[in-house]
Amino acid sequence: MRQSRAEDLIWYFIFFFISGFCSVLYELVWLRLAMAQFGVTTAMVSIVLSVFMAGLGLGSWASGRWLRQREDAGRFPALRLYALIELLIGASGIVVPFGLLWGRRALEHLGPSTSFGYYSVAGLWVAATLVPWCTLMGATVPVAMRAIGQTLPAESSRSFSYLYTANVAGAVAGTTVPLFLIELLGFHGTLKIGAACNCLIVVSALALSHTSPKQRLQNQPAATSAQLVTRPLPGSGSGRTLTLLFLSGLTCMAMEVVWVRRYTPYVGTVVYAFASILAVYLLATFVGSVLYRRWSVRYTQENPVVWIWLASFALLPLVAAGPSTDLDPLLRLLLGIVPFTGVLGFITPMLVDRFSAGDPAKAGRAYAVNVAGCILGPLLAGFGLLPFVSERWALIILTLPWLIIGLAPLRPAMKSTIAARIAVCASLVLAAVLIAAGGGYDENFPDRRVLRDSTATVIATGTGMDKQLLVNGFGMTSLTPITKVMAHLPLAFLDRPPQDALVICFGMGTTFRSLHSWGIPVTVAELVPSVPRLFDYYHSDGRKILESPLSHVVVDDGRRYLERTTQQFDVITIDPPPPVEAAGSSLLYSEEFYQAARRRLRPGGILQQWLPSDVTDAEVTAAVARSLRNSFPYVRTFRDEFGYHFLCSDQPIPIRTAKDLLQRMPASAVADFIEWAEPSSEGSAVVAFRQLNALLQQELPLDQLVAVAPGAPALTDDRPINEYFAFRRWRRSGDLSLLNGDSQ
Repeated sequence: MRQSRAEDLIWYFIFFFISGFCSVLYELVWLRLAMAQFGVTTAMVSIVLSVFMAGLGLGSWASGRWLRQREDAGRFPALRLYALIELLIGASGIVVPFGLLWGRRALEHLGPSTSFGYYSVAGLWVAATLVPWCTLMGATVPVAMRAIGQTLPAESSRSFSYLYTANVAGAVAGTTVPLFLIELLGFHGTLKIGAACNCLIVVSALALSHTSPKQRLQNQPAATSAQLVTRPLPGSGSGRTLTLLFLSGLTCMAMEVVWVRRYTPYVGTVVYAFASILAVYLLATFVGSVLYRRWSVRYTQENPVVWIWLASFALLPLVAAGPSTDLDPLLRLLLGIVPFTGVLGFITPMLVDRFSAGDPAKAGRAYAVNVAGCILGPLLAGFGLLPFVSERWALIILTLPWLIIGLAPLRPAMKSTIAARIAVCASLVLAAVLIAAGGGYDENFPDRRVLRDSTATVIATGTGMDKQLLVNGFGMTSLTPITKVMAHLPLAFLDRPPQDALVICFGMGTTFRSLHSWGIPVTVAELVPSVPRLFDYYHSDGRKILESPLSHVVVDDGRRYLERTTQQFDVITIDPPPPVEAAGSSLLYSEEFYQAARRRLRPGGILQQWLPSDVTDAEVTAAVARSLRNSFPYVRTFRDEFGYHFLCSDQPIPIRTAKDLLQRMPASAVADFIEWAEPSSEGSAVVAFRQLNALLQQELPLDQLVAVAPGAPALTDDRPINEYFAFRRWRRSGDLSLLNGDSQ
């Protein structure tokens, strides 16, 4: 028996649900793999995301154009073409990781001497690697619209919104499920799951193409553009519709960049926090698109007040993520993001349906325009707004286009109803209230210095030993003797006078300053440009040290710097930004990172790695210890009350007493080492001896740390178990619950 029309149509929903899931999965994993190969920098993240979106837009436009050129020969089964495209997309899960890896190796040999040259070559390689597959992803929408037109012509006029709704629903799943897959299978294993899902679409689409009546599938010509009627907005041409689509993509993606920076103080820096922002955004978009589907059955023209509502809703994060609002982080997200993205989820498919009226070529063009806005939005926010204005003003600026459009009902020529005019005026009052009431996170600190750049908003605040460094509202470090140990311990253990040292991650600059007390050249690699500029806030001699000819500050991803530089060092000291589970932090704990660092050490040189113990679970401690053991033949571990100091080398690390270490330290280094110690009449040497001796007494065998979780894998780029931990902790809490139940 032939399937009913509804049963046929639901298959397309399933296809695009899975396709939306896979697209977010690929974007997430490809971005992370690119970061591992080319650096965790704002420029590289922008390149990858722009290339991904550009491929989608190109595929949508090109496939729509190709389909229009073949309207008269439209007897080919489009559903089978769609299956072929999905098969090719599935191949990307296998091919792309190799392409990115080959790119890094090629750049190592080419060795561009400048950051601009590096990013130019890396960007071209990323584009060549990703664009073909992203183009195929973008091509699926027009091709599936053609397939619906062939098999279910009565549904063709609203086919874009149907596919869009399914795709967004799948994308919601794509923000959460891959996080569990990565934890269990790693990045490469997760890509294989994505490829398997694409293959499932292929098999199902081919089966559906064979079960559909041949008369409908092969002998019915596709609808031509003359048969498809475009319904433009009243009083405007299709150009206005495309403008609105461009603005919706631009402002939404630009605001997403602002949201991440504004919400980070409340939701944190772990991957699950960023995923929650994206999930809320996509879920609201899905709800909006579902509402549009139901609304469009009875109506064809929206209330013009919707545009001023959009403007007012865009300003809600000013209060929802403001310092004066006391709400749960999830409630902050829901209040601040859902109304705006929900309305966008309504108007975006509405505009594309209206512009295309089921014509795949027009839908492809409209979607490409929307994607063009999505490409420019993050660039505008990240490089054009946030380095110069606060998140508050960035949101206000991005809202201005919708405010201008939303004022249209007040023009005499519009002949709007009194109710519409009242609604517009009320929305303007709401917008004014939100702007006046909204504040920034930095307002929590009356005594502060605030710097902004394309990477982060940096706040320096506090006095004395209670000074704080906050990057996007998250505390990075404090003035603590631990950061001094990171400098003095490896230098004192060297079997020769040190020539130079490298610090990865500047922080408050304490380790950098302590290394200088040895009178050697010191290089520091810091990702956030504004952080070193606050050095003198934490240390009165900071400006003098930075101006010293022995100082070299490199604004770059620390791992990328290690892989690009040819210089070697006697000591490399690393203190990754907290928390240990922060997004991207594993790239400074992985085997691949340690291998890169080892190549930059002179023979007998020492790498110092700090790992806090009070906030780290046993699996992560064991995974880091295992990756160090796999990367260096000699590792010594010293524990203090807050964590572990790992000393790693390719040659045996000498056995030294506290007295030996003290004798190897210059007087200036000894003075720096005890700078923050309690005053004592016994003399600086005695105080320094006691502190060093206490640390040496706490040496641990590395295997003892590995044994705390013997089943934990080594921490690698592919298995960043410190960042992806939800299932592990959920399982542990379940085990504890069972134990508690048994004990009762």
